[in-house]
Amino acid sequence: MAENPNDSPLIDPNILNKEKPAEEAKASESVSVAAKPAAKPDIGGFIWGTGRRKSSVARVRIRVGQGKVMINQKQVNEYFCKPQDRNAVWAPLTALNIKDHFDIFINVQGGGTTGQAGAAMLGIARALAAYDPNLVGPLRDGGYLTRDSRMVERKKPGQRGARRRFQFSKR
Repeated sequence: MAENPNDSPLIDPNILNKEKPAEEAKASESVSVAAKPAAKPDIGGFIWGTGRRKSSVARVRIRVGQGKVMINQKQVNEYFCKPQDRNAVWAPLTALNIKDHFDIFINVQGGGTTGQAGAAMLGIARALAAYDPNLVGPLRDGGYLTRDSRMVERKKPGQRGARRRFQFSKR
């Protein structure tokens, strides 16, 4: 997994500018996490974030720890088989170089694996932004705080699908 925020699964590497100014390169590597959370943690010491993608909803809890990530009481590698789904879950943490700083517990429901991975990514990013407002800028630049609003178009009455029509017969 790459440590560069430009290696986001949301950004096409072909359209990125490969040359970065020296100040911008330093700023992206020197992200520090606050020792004390800005948001008030709940009784268990967790900061919450909610992510949605397609018809999936992820409820994310984070706290300072050793870097353990559990999704529906399973490890990330057990829950997601595809590498792009695992990379999407890890993407906000690798962009900030804080992969081993937080324990993350995710409950995800609905949709398929890609939607669940996108929902988990957004939930992690929102929880990190609630934990430390200084992380909002790098997360926003990477596109991790933007909700993807694309949904499946509904099936229309009298048709086979959303756009598909029955075959026309003149006779």
